[in-house]
This record gives sequence, C-alpha cells and structure tokens, in this order.
Amino acid sequence: MNALPNALPSATRHQYFSFARIGAIASNTLLELIRLKVFYFILIFALVMISSSFFLVKLSFQAQFQVLKDVALGAMSIFTWLLAVLSTAMLLPKDIEDRTLYTILAKPVPRFEYLLGKLLGVLLLLFVALSLMSVLFVVVLYAKQQSAIAELTAHAAPGAMSAQMSAQIQDILSQTFTWNLVPGIIFIYLKAALCASLTLLLSTFASSTIFTIMVSVVLYIIGHVQPIARDYIMHNTQGASPAMIIYLSLISLLIPDLTAFSLVDDIAAGTAISTILFVKTAGMGAVYIVVYFLVGYFVFWAKEL
Repeated sequence: MNALPNALPSATRHQYFSFARIGAIASNTLLELIRLKVFYFILIFALVMISSSFFLVKLSFQAQFQVLKDVALGAMSIFTWLLAVLSTAMLLPKDIEDRTLYTILAKPVPRFEYLLGKLLGVLLLLFVALSLMSVLFVVVLYAKQQSAIAELTAHAAPGAMSAQMSAQIQDILSQTFTWNLVPGIIFIYLKAALCASLTLLLSTFASSTIFTIMVSVVLYIIGHVQPIARDYIMHNTQGASPAMIIYLSLISLLIPDLTAFSLVDDIAAGTAISTILFVKTAGMGAVYIVVYFLVGYFVFWAKEL
C-alpha cells in the first residue's frame, strides 16, 4: 500500500492537492507584487497620510484622538482597498501576456491550486501592507498621547499632581489605545480581502486589466449604497414592480454590504464592538471571499487558454 503512490505516473501524482505548490505560487505572487511600483506608491502614500494626521490635529484632547483615528483608519481602509484591486486585477492578464500561466499549468498544476495560490499571495501582500500601516499608526498615536500628556503637565508646578490633572491624564490614556482598534483593523483587512476575491473573479472572464479595475470600482460603490436598495425593498414594495424587487434583491445578495465593515466612526468615538457583531461581520466577509473564489475558479476552469 505504501508503494502505491510511488508507482503512479508523475503526471498523475501532480494532480493531487498540494499545499507545497500552493505555497510556492503564493510566495512567488507576493514577491512579484512587492516588486511592482504601484505597491510602493500606494503604501508610501498611505503612510504619509497617516503621519500627516499627527500634525494636522489642533483641537481639544478628545477631538485630537478622534480625528487622528478617523484619518488614520480611513486612509488604511482606502489604500488597502486600492492595493487589493490594482494588484489582483493585473495578476491573470500579466501571466497570460508573459505566458507564465501556460508554463505553470503545463507542469501540470491544477487550475484550482494556481488560482488559490494567486489569491493567497494577494492576501499576504495586504497583510504585510496593513501591518506596516498599523505599526506606524500605533507609533503616531503613542507619540500624540505623550505629547498631550507633556502639554498638560507643562504648566503644573514641579512635583505637584492634582487630582484633576491625574484624572485628565487617565482620560487621555483611556482614549488613546482601545481594544476596538483591533477589530477595526481586522474589518479593514476583511474588506480588502473580499474586494480582492471579487476582483479575481472578474479577472477570470474580463478582457483587460482596465475593465476589471473599472468594474471593481463600480461594484465597490454599489456595495456602499446597498443599504439604500435594501431600505427601498423593505419600505416601497407596494409601489415597485416585481421585476424591480427581484433585481434589487439579487443586487443585495450578490454584492455584499460594504458599509458593514465601515465602523471607523464608531471605533474612533470609543464605541464598543460587540462579539456578536464582530463574528457576524467577519463570518459574512469570509463567506463572500470563499464564494467569490469558488465562482471564479469554475469560470477559470471552463475558460479556454
């Protein structure tokens, strides 16, 4: 029985699911994307945006931290999404143009492993980029915290620490770092990963990279106005035609509600994110990622190359 796998032809053995092949494709995709200038442009621009928020805030202590978190988390969300769309949209067209795709599939590597490796490479890229932005965000936030405390204690007499000043310092410390920042960053990552899987699905049948990017942007906008369609269905079903109701229902089902991941304002204000909301939102994002990938695989599997 142990000798059976070795007795199989090499071409047959290659058809088995291999984590090693997927890991190799993912790592090569990550290295390939890191070499692209668009990655450095978007990442540097995002880092500059987060850093500039430290110097632009000139308000009260409470407003300073809220605006700082708004600007930083907003920049992280926007540029992570841009990175997801731009990097994913060019994967398949570039491999087809360079004929790398034909070389990989001729080894043979199953199309499922190829596509999964490509998606994992993009997800690794998003993780690296978001981690770097998160580290800088923490550094800027900590620097702002220390600056606020130093400004508060600068006018106090040496060795004197009133109860009011002590309470103000504790207020500053409590408003700077909260556990809500962690699920907020996770939501940013899930949103970008969802958009990456959707873009990968589009690239399996799109005719060009530009077309894929344009459709991804349109779907991104639709995903943010999806609650309007849902409210329309719920409150205007009597005056709407059945065709319109079916159409809006399909849009609400096929395109996720991306506003569910936009909790920046609540997080910046210190509002606690419940465990149920976190699990529900993360589960929704994971389901859409898997569904988009599987649909993209079936399209890619049936595609003539």
